[in-house]
Amino acid sequence: MDSQEFRDCAKTVIDMLADYYDNIRDRQVVPSVEPGYLIKTAPEDAPEEPEKWENVLKDFNQTVMPGVTHWHSPQFHGYFPHGSSYGNIIGSLLCDGLAVMGFTWRASPACTELEVVTMNWLGKLLGLPQEFLNCSPGPGGGVIQGSASEATLVGLLAAKEKTFRRLLKKDPSIDKDLIKTKFVAYSSDQCNSSVEKAGALGSMKMRLLPSDSNCQLRGETLKKAFAEDKAKGLIPCYVVANLGTTGTCAFDPLYELGPVCKEENVWLHVDAAYAGAASICPEYRYIIKGIEYVDSFDVNVHKWLLVSFDCSAMWVKDSYDLINAFDIQRIYLDDVKSETRVSEAEVTVPDYRHWQMPLGRRFRALKLWTVLKMHGAQGLRKHIRNHITLAEHFLKLVHADQRFVVEPKPTLGLVCFRLKNGDSYTKQLLENLLATKQIFMVACTYRNRYLIRFVICSRLTTEKDVEHSWRIITNEADLLIGPTHINGTLKEKNTHSIISTKHLEPVNNGCEKSQ
Repeated sequence: MDSQEFRDCAKTVIDMLADYYDNIRDRQVVPSVEPGYLIKTAPEDAPEEPEKWENVLKDFNQTVMPGVTHWHSPQFHGYFPHGSSYGNIIGSLLCDGLAVMGFTWRASPACTELEVVTMNWLGKLLGLPQEFLNCSPGPGGGVIQGSASEATLVGLLAAKEKTFRRLLKKDPSIDKDLIKTKFVAYSSDQCNSSVEKAGALGSMKMRLLPSDSNCQLRGETLKKAFAEDKAKGLIPCYVVANLGTTGTCAFDPLYELGPVCKEENVWLHVDAAYAGAASICPEYRYIIKGIEYVDSFDVNVHKWLLVSFDCSAMWVKDSYDLINAFDIQRIYLDDVKSETRVSEAEVTVPDYRHWQMPLGRRFRALKLWTVLKMHGAQGLRKHIRNHITLAEHFLKLVHADQRFVVEPKPTLGLVCFRLKNGDSYTKQLLENLLATKQIFMVACTYRNRYLIRFVICSRLTTEKDVEHSWRIITNEADLLIGPTHINGTLKEKNTHSIISTKHLEPVNNGCEKSQ
């Protein structure tokens, strides 16, 4: 492909993407394909000769698009938002077009320094203490990781090394291999599966502590767990607090967990993947109360801040904890003096390869930079507030229908609801909704009840879209239980979707538990 063909192809792709977003409401949210649909039809071998770009795009539309779940559809309400915007696409084009590898400052100075700038911008917008920023007098700073999962593991490995160094300083004769087997990490039983996975990858026992009736991990529970493990000769090392659990978006109280961790010299990491972004709005900044106790904090910019995956913002109070864990030197990586103040301007140039697991790094700051510049703080706040307003509108619709119950209290852009008829009916309703392919949601459990999660995900969602989603839900509820439920008897409206009660299995769970 020469430069002219590239221009022609790129313009066509841009037009395709613009049309895709303009007409996304016309697309079925969930594809009607079976597992293996593409594997079975694709050629067994790569093409020997180059193909014309027109044929490649034609093949894309005929083979790839039919199997795509449309995450940015206004009827996609599963999981949490997955960010994207036109500003992000432009930043991604620039990132992929330049294709730099910013593993050292010299490898691409702008790659490092733009990340410093944007992480300082974002950290200030979120209301983080200055000590977490690269512009602070201390050793704190921000870095873009690939995901919250990655940030959790990075924090665990740094905590593991820091704890070992502290114990080694007290007793130089300790057995390095033996002592590390005694380290313990903690989180709530509401934590994301990636938290438990971090323990497995980092070879550290991970205790999932019981949450309270509101799915929160309390300070007294953590304190008790520390005491239990210390009595067994184990060493508390790492705690992951959740600001917005995956199931119900519950918030662990940092102001309770922080003092417990500080007293025992235990690293406190915050997984604020979705909800943390809300703190750019001053009225929601209460969610980070107690942030001063935290050692590391992470929010997925690629969830609620209009930037696409992968872009997860992690801040640490002391970057030397990361450097001590990940600093591996090679002569071909010699670089300018970094990690110290340079020039009278008091600027820090971080060596980001010591702040992460991989050596190479993409120019991800470009995506964050273009979004921040093209939307501004005002635009991002408007986006988040709009999502919350739309969730409140959905809440009113649910409350108006006596067949449904909303619980727990809705949080930010998430509303959880169920049928009064029971868990098995709620579960069947979700299965029927997914079978329509016109709407996408997932389930969770809360206080032993099966719930359907409804999240405002797409930046394109409007009030009319929410009402359309609600019509889909109520239509399926009509088919399942009828418009009314009289004397415990199902009022059959359409036998096609009426289910037999004999195969409705009871659901018996507590709050959403990690498996």
